[in-house]
Amino acid sequence: MNGVVAFDSVHGNTKVVAEAIAGQLKADGHEVSLINVREASPSGVTGDFILVGSPTRGGRPTKEARAFVDGLDPSWSGKPAGVFDTIGPFSKDAEKRKKWMDTAYSGNKNAASKLKEQCAERGIQVTSLLHVPVVGMMGPLAPEAADMAKDFAHKFAATLVRG
Repeated sequence: MNGVVAFDSVHGNTKVVAEAIAGQLKADGHEVSLINVREASPSGVTGDFILVGSPTRGGRPTKEARAFVDGLDPSWSGKPAGVFDTIGPFSKDAEKRKKWMDTAYSGNKNAASKLKEQCAERGIQVTSLLHVPVVGMMGPLAPEAADMAKDFAHKFAATLVRG
């Protein structure tokens, strides 16, 4: 299948996550276009599936990520979709970080949950959601970030029906 991983990134962390997701999808046998939402118009974006990511800024996605989703063609309705975000800052201690991830971001005060809601308003059903921790205000990503992104992508790829 041919898909899209679209992202916005302020400090480079969400870009790294998007690259890891795209790389794993390619390793799983899919063709993937990696798109920076600041550099592409959503109207020309096509594919069999889409994943959209943004850093969490003030409990929501960036305006560029929101604008990208708003501009997606109605043809994305009914196609597999997922969202992801980077959130933080979290503790450098893995146990503390996991505890906070399990509690602090279980609601909808994060970019991925808001993107999921926004997609639903456009008729795009998101079935996969990922939060990736950042250990400082501007990074770096938590040590487990790459593995989280690859696992997310691999599980998403497993849900895709090849035509």
